[in-house]
Amino acid sequence: MRLLTRVLAITASAATVAAAATVAVATPASAAPELVVNGTFAGGTAPWWSSANTSMAVNGGRLQVQVTGGTANPWDAMVGQNAITLAQGKSYTLSFDASASAPVSAVTTVQLADSPYTRTLTQTLSLGTTSKRFTFPFTSTLGTTGGQVSFQLGKNAGFTFSLDNVSLTETSPSTPPGSGPLAMTDGFYVDPDSNPATWVRDHSSDSRAARIRSAIADKPMARWFGNWNSDIGSAVSSYVTAADTADKLPVLVAYNIPGRDACGGHSGGGAGSEAAYKTWISAFASAIGDRPAVVVIEPDSLGDFNCMSDAAVQERNRMLTYATQQFRDKATNTWAYLDGGNSGWVAAGTMATRLAAAGVRNIRGFSVNVSNYYTTSESATHANAVNSALGGTATFVIDTSRNGNGSNGEWCNPAGRKLGVPAQAGGAAEMLLWVKVPGDSDGNCGIAPGVPAGQFSPDIAVRLIDGT
Repeated sequence: MRLLTRVLAITASAATVAAAATVAVATPASAAPELVVNGTFAGGTAPWWSSANTSMAVNGGRLQVQVTGGTANPWDAMVGQNAITLAQGKSYTLSFDASASAPVSAVTTVQLADSPYTRTLTQTLSLGTTSKRFTFPFTSTLGTTGGQVSFQLGKNAGFTFSLDNVSLTETSPSTPPGSGPLAMTDGFYVDPDSNPATWVRDHSSDSRAARIRSAIADKPMARWFGNWNSDIGSAVSSYVTAADTADKLPVLVAYNIPGRDACGGHSGGGAGSEAAYKTWISAFASAIGDRPAVVVIEPDSLGDFNCMSDAAVQERNRMLTYATQQFRDKATNTWAYLDGGNSGWVAAGTMATRLAAAGVRNIRGFSVNVSNYYTTSESATHANAVNSALGGTATFVIDTSRNGNGSNGEWCNPAGRKLGVPAQAGGAAEMLLWVKVPGDSDGNCGIAPGVPAGQFSPDIAVRLIDGT
C-alpha cells in the first residue's frame, strides 16, 4: 500500500489512515463557504457597520463611504463586518474591489472584533480613482467566532471610499486524508526522461550540465502529451505507472486540441478532427484509471477565441466539455484543471464564462499562467477573480516554472526571466506547479532564434537559472 499524506503533511491517527486506504474516488471540489455576508451589497448595507467620522450607503451596486477629514488615526474612520468565524492555523483569502475619490492610503484588517483587537491580517492599501482588485492570502492565528473584517480609512483628508465584491473564504485544502491524489502519494514525481534530464544525461561533460541538473532536471515538472505520442494510451499508462511505482504524484498535460495555438502559431497542430480528439482524450483518461494524477487540460485553448471563428469556438467547447467528462468518469483519482490563460490575456469575467461553457464544473478547477511569466501574486489575484465570477465553485493551480522575475509583457522566449518556486501544495493556490518545462523553447523567437517550440535549449535553461 502506498504511503499517505506527505505532500500536504497531513497527519492522521492509525484508524484514519486505515480507513483512508479504502477510499478510491476523489470527490469534486466544492465551493468554499463564504464567510462575509452581503459582500456584493445587493442586500443594502446590513450587516456592515460604520464608525464615527463616516457615513455609508449603497450607490450603483457599490458601498459608498463618506469619510470626514482631519482624524488622527486610521481607525478613527472605519467600516466593517463582525461575527466572522476563523479557525487557528487555517488558510484564508480576503479579496475585494476598492477605490477612492482621490489617492489615499487605507488599512484593511482581519482581527478580533473586541478588545484586545488582535489582528491576524493587516494590509496597507494604496487607493486610486480606478477600482482595483485586492487579494490577500493569510493563515489565521486566531480561533474565534468573533472575528472582524475592517477597512480603516482615517488620517486622510475628506474623501469617498468605494467597496464591492468583498469575499473571505478558507483556502486550506479541504480534502480529507485518502480522498485525493495529494494524500495518496509521497511527493511530486520527478520525470527522469524530461527534456532537461535527457539533455543532462547526454551532455554530462558540458560545463552547464551540473547546474541544469540541480536547478531544473531534479525538480518535479509536468510531462506533456500530444500527437507526437503514437499510442497515447500506452504513453500515459507507462508514465503514470512509473510514478505510481515510486509512490509519487505525476503531473501531465493534455495538449492535442485541433487548431491549438491559434493566435501564437508556434505550437500549432493537434488532432485532425473533433472525432479524433475525442478518441484521443478518452484513451488518455482511461490510461490513468484510478491511479493518482494531476492533469492540466489544453493550455491556451480558451484564450485564443479572437483568432477563431464562431463555429470553431463551439467545436472547441464541445471537445473540452467532453474531455472534462472523461476525466471525471474514467480517471477517478485525478485532479484535472482546465486551462484558464493568464492574468494579462483575457479578463476574469470573460474567462469564467468560457471555463463554464467548456465544462470546468465537471472537474477540480482551472490552471493559470501556463507557459507564462506573471508573478504568483498577480496570478492568484486574477485566478481568485475568475473563481469569484464562477461563484467560488473551483480551485486553481499556478504555473510557477518561469515567473521568478515576473512578466515583461512578452510571451515568446523573453530575456530576463527566472525560475519560480518549485512544485508544492498551497502557496496562494491549491498547488504551485512547473507546468511548462524550463528550458523548452516557446518557438523560433526572442532569445532562442532557430529553436522550435518544445525543443530544449541549455542556453534558455541557464538564463532562467541566472535570471538574465
